[in-house]
Amino acid sequence: MNVTDRTPADLLRSALAADPARPLVTFYDDATGERVELSVATFANWVAKTSNLLQDGMSAEPGDRVALLLPAHWQTAVWLLACASVGVVADVDGDPARADFVVAGPERFEAGLACGGERYALSLAPLGRRFVPGPPQGYADYAVEVPTYGDRFAAYVPVDPEAPALIVAGAEYSGAEIVERARDGAAGLGLTGPGSRLLSGLPYDTWEGLAAGLYAPLASGGSVVLCRNLEQAGEETVAQRIESERVTAVAR
Repeated sequence: MNVTDRTPADLLRSALAADPARPLVTFYDDATGERVELSVATFANWVAKTSNLLQDGMSAEPGDRVALLLPAHWQTAVWLLACASVGVVADVDGDPARADFVVAGPERFEAGLACGGERYALSLAPLGRRFVPGPPQGYADYAVEVPTYGDRFAAYVPVDPEAPALIVAGAEYSGAEIVERARDGAAGLGLTGPGSRLLSGLPYDTWEGLAAGLYAPLASGGSVVLCRNLEQAGEETVAQRIESERVTAVAR
């Protein structure tokens, strides 16, 4: 990664320039059997579309707060990087009543209604399917809206690396702090550079979970095998996954 990268969005741009075809996020849901692999290019495309949705569709501005009521999931990772691209604060599992916008998944829709701003619902169904016949009341369907936005993103206002970018477990981090902590913690997670591949079964509601499940692999030039509901997989299944996915380190 480029030493001049100061925000998570910078890290993604550097990864895209270095090797767009390599895997970045491979997602498993052991409750549904879903597996999705996103290359750097595919992941960046989702981030660009979601960033345009934030900036143009939701009129989000730097400093606004987005409550992410979502589990560890590849679409959550997309939203985290989209927030970083626009300069809004990603408040993981944050209070919807204090947020400017809400992005929620199943079991969190009722809580998200406390937000007076725009609300987007994610089905988190395999292949990112839309809601049928429609999204929960009070929400727009992310899967319906995001494909209509452009594949390239340019922020109207440059993102300040020192501005708040993330809130998780009551702690606030700037974009620069995310990058620094992710880089510093990568080796401790077994991420030793390009080609490293970390399997993470940690939730996204702590810094440790976010670092293992997204930021540290991105900062180190590695990749993540992100596993939701890993506790439902037997040890034999996990061992086979480690072998088949060429995992070099594990965080559980």
